[in-house]
Amino acid sequence: MNESSHYTPTTKYIIKARFDVKGVVEKPDVIGAIFGQTEGLFGPDLDLRELQKTGRIGRIEIDLTSKNDRTTGTITIPSSLDKASTAIIAAAIESVDRIGPCSAQVTLEKVEDLREEKRRAILDKAKDILKKWVLEVSPSTDEIVKEVADVLRAAELVYIGPEKLPAGPEVQDSGSIIVVEGRADVINLLRCDIKNVVGLEGTKIPKTIIDLSKEKEVTAFLDGDRGGDLILKELLQVAELDYVARAPPGKEVEELTPKEILKCLRERIPVAEIKPEVKRKPILDIPPTVLEAAKNIKGTLEAIMFDDEGNELRRVPVGELVDTLKTIENVHTLLFDGIITQRLLDLAWEKKIKHVIGDRISEIAKIPIEVKILTLSDIL
Repeated sequence: MNESSHYTPTTKYIIKARFDVKGVVEKPDVIGAIFGQTEGLFGPDLDLRELQKTGRIGRIEIDLTSKNDRTTGTITIPSSLDKASTAIIAAAIESVDRIGPCSAQVTLEKVEDLREEKRRAILDKAKDILKKWVLEVSPSTDEIVKEVADVLRAAELVYIGPEKLPAGPEVQDSGSIIVVEGRADVINLLRCDIKNVVGLEGTKIPKTIIDLSKEKEVTAFLDGDRGGDLILKELLQVAELDYVARAPPGKEVEELTPKEILKCLRERIPVAEIKPEVKRKPILDIPPTVLEAAKNIKGTLEAIMFDDEGNELRRVPVGELVDTLKTIENVHTLLFDGIITQRLLDLAWEKKIKHVIGDRISEIAKIPIEVKILTLSDIL
């Protein structure tokens, strides 16, 4: 029986760490140190006790040996959280420096991906089946042809850079590359014999992609959803793109047919024609009363609403801003000491507000074309 059989079906990852204690301690001391020294570090959402109550962190297993006034052992923690949260828990465990009354050192050994283990087992079994499979009929269907082609395309997959990004075999030598979101997208383009493709494997843009964009012509080919929008925004900020292609709305690149893939790439748009979704553009028609108020609003946590002539309509604490906007009419400019959010912009569009001026701008998926947003630093 393999080790993964000891965990629940929802377990995704196993955190494994070693500890070394200068003294004699027992299992309850170790568990108490883990709970006690990680409590409150990252709020209730990542509190070990709360995570255990909801089943997202499993039973913590301790194996230890005491000898010559020294205790050593291992810590095993099953996790059903996502990768990022699991990594934070693992790092928090490694920060434990006392167990019982004794000083201790905890060292993270690894974080095992049980799903990867299962995938490897399935792939090994699938290879064995293919070796023993004797076809009783001629392989004439599209499904069989596609299956054989997929095996060949997967064999062409390479991994580049320190981040081990999935890529086609011609990425390094080609003068142009196509950047997609993940491994499945890369394989789908390989099916179309497109070999100069590389996957991001996450929303944070890897340094390898940034470096390649400085040397090569880059086309970003992204999913037709909000995730693709956010990745495009990040790419436009940190990489040197030349073209952008998108899957049809609601579709992902990995599910497109070869015909759809080639059509999307033919219809790619030069970056020069792309308007960034978050665009801060200085506006010259800000009334003097608004400009004067902007000089003094920093640090007040207040919001001020003005009409189209710059007359002050209402002044409220930022905490009451949303409720006030729902009831007030004829606001032309909103000035406030706070963060411009998607929720606030949606409400501004509903109330036909033309200018929204805040201290900072958060992650915005879509700015209504009728609403112009600015920061205080833009106008001062």
